Amino acid sequence: MTAAAVRQALAAVADPADAIHLRRFFKTGPGEYGEGDVFIGVRVPATRAVAKQFAGLPLSEIDLLLDSPVHEHRLAGLVILNAAMAAAMKPRTKDEAAQGRIVELYLAAVRRGRVNNWDLVDVSAEHILGPWLLNRPRELLFHLAQGDSLWERRVALLTTFHFVKSGDASTTLELGERLLGDRRDLIQKAVGWMLREVGKRVDRELLLGFLDTHAAEMGRTALSYATEQLEGEVRQRYRDLR
Repeated sequence: MTAAAVRQALAAVADPADAIHLRRFFKTGPGEYGEGDVFIGVRVPATRAVAKQFAGLPLSEIDLLLDSPVHEHRLAGLVILNAAMAAAMKPRTKDEAAQGRIVELYLAAVRRGRVNNWDLVDVSAEHILGPWLLNRPRELLFHLAQGDSLWERRVALLTTFHFVKSGDASTTLELGERLLGDRRDLIQKAVGWMLREVGKRVDRELLLGFLDTHAAEMGRTALSYATEQLEGEVRQRYRDLR
């Protein structure tokens, strides 16, 4: 199995009309967050189906996919990398050395700007860095959250989704507090989304406590996302604090 074979399989299901739609949807115009990204027109379910055929692709070949200028190549590479991490985490096949190599490859791709749209971040961060860091120190996420790259900051936030699903809201709340002043739309949405998940999956009172302290200084988008599932009167009370 090779990266070239993955690219060929994706090309076989690509649709030029979908490519036009995807370029608009993922904001690839001048000055937009996905400026210059290249799409060949493969929808996510089809990309996942192709990736499933290439489970076990060597890491060196995944790295080639992640270096591609084509968005769907990078997405397929990340989905395959998720599967590799899941296999390396299974109790019967647990391989910490393999986990470390996967994390190293992923972080290198993040730092060289190859995980560079919200779907690429959201499909990968919680599945690769999340399980790796669940029972380890998490300084890496605070370092990423201080980075100049929008995508590194979103990776930091979305990684914590794995922790939240495991019942641990601590890192989400701390990163959320640190990134409150970041008014980039995709960070605002990520902060609010992760806070909402804290209230939904871990403890409603943790969310309310955060809002009691920070609602007045939160951006409108983050506050809207964070309060989305609260009762109407409670939701409005927090939104009125801005």
